[in-house]
Amino acid sequence: MRDVAVIGVDMIRFGRYEDKSVEDLATAPVIGALRDAGVPWKDVEAAYVAHEYQGLAAGQRILAGVGASGLPITNIENACSAGATAFREAYLMIALGRYDVVLALGCEKMARGLIQQLPDDTWRTLGTDLIPAQFALLARRHMHEYGTTREQFAKVAVKAHKFGALNPYAQYRKEVTVEEVIGSRMVSDPITLLMCCPTGDGAAAALLCSMDKARQYTGRPIKVAASALNSTTYSEGIGSQNFGTCLREGPSLITVSAREAYEQAGLGPEDLDLVELHDAFATAELIHYEELDLCRAGEGGRLIDEGVVDLGGKIPVNPSGGLLAKGHPLGATGVAQIVEIVWQLRGVCGDRQVKGAKVGLAEVAGTAGVNATHILLNS
Repeated sequence: MRDVAVIGVDMIRFGRYEDKSVEDLATAPVIGALRDAGVPWKDVEAAYVAHEYQGLAAGQRILAGVGASGLPITNIENACSAGATAFREAYLMIALGRYDVVLALGCEKMARGLIQQLPDDTWRTLGTDLIPAQFALLARRHMHEYGTTREQFAKVAVKAHKFGALNPYAQYRKEVTVEEVIGSRMVSDPITLLMCCPTGDGAAAALLCSMDKARQYTGRPIKVAASALNSTTYSEGIGSQNFGTCLREGPSLITVSAREAYEQAGLGPEDLDLVELHDAFATAELIHYEELDLCRAGEGGRLIDEGVVDLGGKIPVNPSGGLLAKGHPLGATGVAQIVEIVWQLRGVCGDRQVKGAKVGLAEVAGTAGVNATHILLNS
């Protein structure tokens, strides 16, 4: 397989754009990524467009605004992992030699309130399958098993909002305190409102290219060192998010994907300079530390207490502000994580810059049991 690079990225600030269509929102970062890479639209050979709720042929509708060039456009729905899946498909098509230049685009406009889910088994209407309840149950079990505290979960949200205040692309740009997080409205004990990611609108784009051709366009290609995508098995229960290595026998889905990515890249968690992970809830981030092998089971609280995952720590996590502050427009999230990693590896993130960043990991998990993990590095 051929080496693949990211040569151009862009995104819009996540938030609420009541007066704009998804076509309006998503065209801008495509044009921005093309300009960033110095690539004319006519050179793009294929596009993969991720979204969840944008209707029939959204990719075709959006890219017609850039130019109806006749390129093959594939629309991708894969829960919260949709954007990362679009990126992976673009990567694979180049790595396998089918194309040289491919666009990965993630976009979404979302309704207010809880993330919409399709109807399922009758028992799910009892409320235990609502996403906040799932993460609340995981948090309660973690607290029981390891003595993790509300304050430690709250510190995750505090860190996210501190980073978000430094990120002009974040939906929320205001710092909060531990007391404010714990005192915000209860959603599903121990999860409070400020421990939950906001829904909203957003779009992000990445332009990928074969490494041998990348230097025709840019002197700063970022190598895609690993791309892993996995789903749950029958034995684990179809529809299970399968979180919580620390709470079950054997590795979780997130751990399986992470270890596959580490093996592909020839690296380990100790080699990472930063991580963008799927912090849909503050409780999830702390558990994901353990699932990504950043620490042993039960030690997630220590990492947040000791500042290991903060800016200036050994392994900063979610310097973008993560989903908690940057926002979580589903189809856009996975690509936006890649955008942040690329910017960090280029060293252009200003006050939230991770000094000397050379290797970054992006991880995003989707409801119903899907996980995508990518590792990028300076080539």
